[in-house]
Amino acid sequence: QVQLVESGGGSVQAGGSLKLSCAVSRYTITSSCMGWFRQAPGKEREWIALIDTYSAIDYSGSVRGRFTISKDNKKNILHLQMNSLTPEDTAMYYCAAVRYAICRFDPSEFNYWGQGTQVTVSS
Repeated sequence: QVQLVESGGGSVQAGGSLKLSCAVSRYTITSSCMGWFRQAPGKEREWIALIDTYSAIDYSGSVRGRFTISKDNKKNILHLQMNSLTPEDTAMYYCAAVRYAICRFDPSEFNYWGQGTQVTVSS
């Protein structure tokens, strides 16, 4: 059974940083697109960072320039470095995998999901 387990969430003040990690088991992260999503209360789940099998990366406009997605292929872990956090970044953050080499933007197309890790940014 494929498992994705996020960690690294927490509470920080505006302007602070956090690094999220997603440990993946029974699935090779280099074999498909991997992504980070987030969902704030009352809002839909949205993609924020994607990395495909060719290591091409895409960021949503809301995080571009502040967040960095990366992969540790040896450890099979996906990371998200988040800098310059604002209260608008407060959400549950999820990692996900889709069984395609090239990324999709629609969360419904992703096959595997972690349980999420909460990020809370105070002003």
